[in-house]
Amino acid sequence: MATKTFTQVKVKTAESVEAAVTSGPAAAAMISGGIGTLIIGVLTTGAVIIEGLGDLLNWWNPAGPLSGKTGVGVIAWLLAWFVLNTVLRNKNYDLEKAFKITLILIGIGLVLTFPPVFEAFE
Repeated sequence: MATKTFTQVKVKTAESVEAAVTSGPAAAAMISGGIGTLIIGVLTTGAVIIEGLGDLLNWWNPAGPLSGKTGVGVIAWLLAWFVLNTVLRNKNYDLEKAFKITLILIGIGLVLTFPPVFEAFE
């Protein structure tokens, strides 16, 4: 078995590597999830308030209007994520603030999906 000795080896040190990590994309992901949840809640309550909205959201008969509510919610989430990520891509955003905004949006969205809430508008 032969061994070879290398005399010239270039090694990059940690000092020569720069990495820029921003918190904007993480904030965009969190807030967009909250927006999607809010849209589902608004559509759930809106289907009770606005006559015909339930029929418009009935994309697939076995699931009924739920298919449209969740479908629009997912589309809103993806669009919000794209827009927010584009805006915040190279920026630092306060993740604590983003988390609070997300919790508020999710909270409102969840409340609007509970039957006692949306049935109050019937």
